[in-house]
Amino acid sequence: MARINSNVPSLIARANLSRANDDLAVRLQRLSTGLQINRGADNPAGLIISERIRAEIAGLNQAISNSDRASSVIATAEGALAEVSDLLNSIKALVVEAANTGAVSPEEREANQLQIDSAIESITRISNAASFGGLKLLNGSLDYVLSGLSATAISKAQVHGANFAGQENIQVNVQVLASAQTASLYLRGDYGDPNRTDGTLVSATTLEIAGPLGVQVISFPSGTPLNLVRDSVNSFAQATGIVAELINNNPLSGLRFSSQDYGSEAFVSVRRIGAPATGDYFKTYEIVDNAPVPDNFSFSTFPPGSLSASNRDEGRDVTAIVNGTLGSGRGLRLSIQNSTSLSLELTLHPEFATKNNSISTFYITGGGALYQLGGEINTSQQLNIGIPSVAASRLGGTLIDGELRFLSELKSGGAMDLASKRFDAASRILETAIDEVSIIRGRLGALERNTLQTNVRSLQAAIENLTASESAIRDADFAAETSALTRAQILTSAGTSVLAMANQQSQQVLSLLR
Repeated sequence: MARINSNVPSLIARANLSRANDDLAVRLQRLSTGLQINRGADNPAGLIISERIRAEIAGLNQAISNSDRASSVIATAEGALAEVSDLLNSIKALVVEAANTGAVSPEEREANQLQIDSAIESITRISNAASFGGLKLLNGSLDYVLSGLSATAISKAQVHGANFAGQENIQVNVQVLASAQTASLYLRGDYGDPNRTDGTLVSATTLEIAGPLGVQVISFPSGTPLNLVRDSVNSFAQATGIVAELINNNPLSGLRFSSQDYGSEAFVSVRRIGAPATGDYFKTYEIVDNAPVPDNFSFSTFPPGSLSASNRDEGRDVTAIVNGTLGSGRGLRLSIQNSTSLSLELTLHPEFATKNNSISTFYITGGGALYQLGGEINTSQQLNIGIPSVAASRLGGTLIDGELRFLSELKSGGAMDLASKRFDAASRILETAIDEVSIIRGRLGALERNTLQTNVRSLQAAIENLTASESAIRDADFAAETSALTRAQILTSAGTSVLAMANQQSQQVLSLLR
């Protein structure tokens, strides 16, 4: 056939040449960019998933930067806390030295007091000065804000972590299940024997009084009234940790020997030395199973089996529920450490902690330091912690004589300064302050080691895997693309030659016109 109006071979050759040129352009673009997806038309589904992966990688990279910055903040705070710890240790040494009154002159105590004043001022100055990029770290600005806290129920509250989860505030409900108790032993004062005088010691008695602080041996002559026994025991309270009181404030009701502190670590032991094997009038009793003590204690009103003869008793830690979670008790202190939504430590007031089923409520209204540790902004990938103030007026809170005392009271003119000679109380405040700073340092260190560092490593592994997945979807395979490029180049050359031949075929019709 010889037609000139329609050159079908030329059309076919031109179409194939166009496809070869398009394929060549694609290969050249992929080799020049290193990507096999350069626009949506290349692979619509692949583009969508690869962009999502890219967004995840970007978020994870920033999360690693956030974790590194959080580590820097913690390192800065920990360095300042280390200085506070050193200052507290030096104050402790000065108080112990001042307590050596038999070898330390008043002038030396005054010099020690000046050093203590300077150290306490330095602690407050560090609290106010420690900062990171303008962010104050230890002045309480990163602590939680509490409201509705009843001083008659909770003497001291420290929130370590709280997850607001979109709420404006967190309601904290505290309910005592089992009351805190001191260790207590009871001595009868009514003998029901006409040959014995009620409210006195029937015969000469030597008692060994033992408690958490130590042991003392006290001797009494026959006929000593129980109120004088009480006074003698109380005179050694600082050495033994044991106090005595008249039951119902009446010698005829008897004596109660009890530890000054609450909890299972407290104990009381009252033992008569050299007591006869039989017929001994001096017997002390404990309440079985730490049952509640009635307001008007009486040996005769107790049900049978409620009292047991014993010369030793131990206290009981408070047991309470906080927002449905059973807290860990230690004396009057209560802590919730393993909850993902709330972590705190409370010091309960004795009136509240010693009553079963007593309830108190307060609110966490804000505050805390929020760290974004994941690539997505949600509560499961965030960490919220509280860093309390370490100013002297907030540090070392200790219940002494039912009142909360702080480190600032060790300064000149304070209730616990060296001139007051209340060295034991000052030492207790210092021990609490040292523990508080150590706990803060330990919590921050655990956060850095067990949370931030592990978070960075896990995020780096996730980035590696996501990058490999994104590369498999989006990056060009140079081996395959160079092979395809060679094929496209050959097809383009061949197509060009074939198109030229197809065009020449139409010109051969002219030979028929000659």
